[in-house]
Amino acid sequence: MRINDDLSKTVLVNAAELDWVPSPAAGVDRRMLFRIGKERARATSIVRYAPGSAFPRHTHGGGEEFVVLDGVFQDEHGDYPAGSYIRNPPGTSHVPASESGCTIFVRLWQFRESDRTQIAIRPGEGRDVATRPGSESARVLFDDGAEEVRIETWSAGTTVRVENERGIEFIVLTGSLTVDGTALGAQSWGRLPGGVPFNAEISEDGTTVWMKQGALIHPDVCDIGESDPR
Repeated sequence: MRINDDLSKTVLVNAAELDWVPSPAAGVDRRMLFRIGKERARATSIVRYAPGSAFPRHTHGGGEEFVVLDGVFQDEHGDYPAGSYIRNPPGTSHVPASESGCTIFVRLWQFRESDRTQIAIRPGEGRDVATRPGSESARVLFDDGAEEVRIETWSAGTTVRVENERGIEFIVLTGSLTVDGTALGAQSWGRLPGGVPFNAEISEDGTTVWMKQGALIHPDVCDIGESDPR
């Protein structure tokens, strides 16, 4: 399966317009944003856990990072409310679940081979940094030189420009914005290759975005091997 796999093109997706696709676990559904592979895939998705649902224990051979969009995500390591950001590097394992139900934005098999940093950041945590024009607040959640992850809140009615030398991926957490004439509401996703300007017109309700800057696929990304036959 291949979805939005041309990394040389800008992709803007109103995820709310996509169908939910069942996963192998009962009560866990996905909206697929980027995918190369079958059930074992290099993938970016929005995943919805119905109340009381769980996914069997599994090991992340290529790493996993996710943002909790709503509800409370749970595993044996703790409870993570909306706004939490988790990085589980290659080789880690867990049993994901949600007693009350939740929705997460998740990236799989996109870690570098050398990246073994595991973090769990709750809402409001992170390092405050200087804001850009049009931005009310900015917090860095992760930065190792190869990639930077942050959450920014952008003011209503402004235009925000983000310099884009390496590549940008983002998801709208709250509010809405417009990029290249495409209106994007909450849980919408975008990806821009390096060198493509990222200019966002912010709606009258303002917006908060999660944003990653770095290579869209790292040269030393974890080797996924042969595609899973499932």
